[in-house]
Amino acid sequence: MGIHLLAGGYMVLKPEEWPFAFQVLAFNHLLLTGQGLWPKSTLLGPNWQRLPIQSDQPRRVALTFDDGPDPLVTPRILDLLEASSSKATFFVIGERALQYPDLVREIIDRGHTIGNHSQHHRLGFACSSVRGFIKDVGEAQASIAGITGLQPRFFRAPFGIRSPLLEPALCALGLHLVSWTRRGYDTRERRPQKVLRRLLQGLDDGDILLLHDGHSAITGNQQPVVLDVLPILLKRLQDHGLQGVNLDEGIRLKD
Repeated sequence: MGIHLLAGGYMVLKPEEWPFAFQVLAFNHLLLTGQGLWPKSTLLGPNWQRLPIQSDQPRRVALTFDDGPDPLVTPRILDLLEASSSKATFFVIGERALQYPDLVREIIDRGHTIGNHSQHHRLGFACSSVRGFIKDVGEAQASIAGITGLQPRFFRAPFGIRSPLLEPALCALGLHLVSWTRRGYDTRERRPQKVLRRLLQGLDDGDILLLHDGHSAITGNQQPVVLDVLPILLKRLQDHGLQGVNLDEGIRLKD
């Protein structure tokens, strides 16, 4: 807004130099668009990309799963996590949570965290107004709270895309934006080994890993790729002395 006011004032004072003011505005819009398309950007507001490192804590990574819950995939992920004594955060879509409320409650009962991934996960989510963000994200908050009795504290934008108007809406709803350190692109990559390479390359204490229990790509064996990836990933974490934790454990927020 400040850039627009300055450019407008400049054109009033020096109308003959309007092309320069127009170029400034165009560059500003391009910069904001680029930052919105870059999920790890912090220019548009606070954005957790990693867990804070604490010397008195074991080495940890945050396991996160998006786009669920899925009645065929999520229960199998929960079993794999339990077998390795790992915890995770599930960023659920509000309308899917309403379809499978028992599964959402099971996620909580088994020690995991529920995050907000919007109510509808629309492709044009990032084009909303502040009021539109509050409506969609707030509806997801209400859907999840109605099922679990708990208000999510963490939000992940659909497709990782957002605009400068999202942060005011998240503040109004008491939510904190979380992106990721690395992701496996498991919604489109059918080869488990390639997904694993992306997740494991440079893996370190404090990383936030992104996988999907909803919309997972299907392998040549007709199995969601995440179910081939996760057992190996959990074993590698153990081999590296890394504990899989949920975001409530990994990020201590002040009430």
